[in-house]
Amino acid sequence: MSIRVCIDGEVLAPEAARVSVFDRGFLYGDSVFETIRTYGGRPFALAEHLARLERSAGRVYIDLPVPTSQLAREIDAALAAAANPESYIRLIVTRGSGPLGLDTGFEAKPLRAIIVAPLVPPAPELYDEGIAVVTYRTQRVAEATDAAGTKVGNYLVAVLAMRRAREAGASEALIVDHSGAVVEGATSNVFLVRDGVLSTPPESAGILPGVTRAKLLDVAADLGVRVEERPLPVAEVLGADEVFVSSSIRELLPVVRVDGQPIGACRPGPVSRRLLQAFREKASKLMCLSAEAGP
Repeated sequence: MSIRVCIDGEVLAPEAARVSVFDRGFLYGDSVFETIRTYGGRPFALAEHLARLERSAGRVYIDLPVPTSQLAREIDAALAAAANPESYIRLIVTRGSGPLGLDTGFEAKPLRAIIVAPLVPPAPELYDEGIAVVTYRTQRVAEATDAAGTKVGNYLVAVLAMRRAREAGASEALIVDHSGAVVEGATSNVFLVRDGVLSTPPESAGILPGVTRAKLLDVAADLGVRVEERPLPVAEVLGADEVFVSSSIRELLPVVRVDGQPIGACRPGPVSRRLLQAFREKASKLMCLSAEAGP
């Protein structure tokens, strides 16, 4: 297993990968990115991730340097060079290098970088036993800007939230907005179950509309689970029968404690288990169909 980096189309060993200190992604977090995982060695939901990258870039006025079809080919090249059984993929597009300062009026040459590393999913026992999380009250970096709901490179809020979580012995932090509602995790989307109804914050709350989140909503519809997209006050999260978070790498992870308080029976619930099983089955089926269709 190995790590490979593709910068502007050139696949490199990690020690040979270099980006200028004048790159605005380094200086200001002036970038957008996607995190993707593979199933059977192939990137999952790649079209959806590339479409979201393109939307994010457009909302922060970064022009993609190449078409998304070229990005897909470069991801394939980096995966082939890494030759891992399963991989974690980080796709980054920065505004590129320019003069010091915040003015974006210069002629930019956006930089693209793809990092491929061995996939390290959560330990199996976390799916069986669930995780603990904490709440973290803050205003997210992109909130109330044109970039709300985009996957931008400035992750300081998430970094600080995860530090708080680690200090508390927790695995994730749930971001609480100015109104006292849980909007998302530091690196995940959040759901709760009460009386068999699945609820999750709406995109209008400024959440990052996760690709895995969308797939889980499709799976819920397939299973006949009623879904409500609405604000989730902290009190409702604490009083839920089940809570779980979702992301590309973690899929669906049950939450059994929030701020030290047990959720439901303090073990993964039946709706969470059904959704995870159905999601994995659907992902496997989609990847088989993709493989049969070919490149």
